[in-house]
Amino acid sequence: HVQLVESGGGSVEAGGSLRLSCAASGYSYSLSMDWFRQTPGKEREGVAAIDTVGGTSYAQSVKGRFTISTDNVENILYLQMNSLKFEDTAMYYCAAELSATMQSSQALDLVPHFVHYGQGTQVTVS
Repeated sequence: HVQLVESGGGSVEAGGSLRLSCAASGYSYSLSMDWFRQTPGKEREGVAAIDTVGGTSYAQSVKGRFTISTDNVENILYLQMNSLKFEDTAMYYCAAELSATMQSSQALDLVPHFVHYGQGTQVTVS
C-alpha cells in the first residue's frame, strides 16, 4: 500500500525558508501527490498541487512564496517555502490519490480529502 513519509519541517523566524520533502513508496500506479496543512481547530487546507504534466496550483495565501516540485526518478515530492509568515504555522501533510489525469487545480481542492497521507511534519514560524 502507499506509504508517504514527510520531512524537513522545523522552527524558523518569519521571512525564513524551509523545504519539505515527501518520499513515496509501495505503489505501482500513477498518483496525484500534493500538500495540505492543518492547524488545531481548523479544517485542512490545500496548499499546493502538481499534476503529471507539471501544472501547478497554489492556495492564494502561499502563491508567489511556495513552490511544489517532484523528483519522478526518486519518487519524492517537495515543497519549497520562502518568505514564511506566522500564519504558515501548521502541520504539513503530503497526500496522494490514485490518478493519472487529475489536474492540479482539481487536486488543490481535493487534497484535504485524499485517502493516503503521511504522518505530517510541523512547521512553526515565529
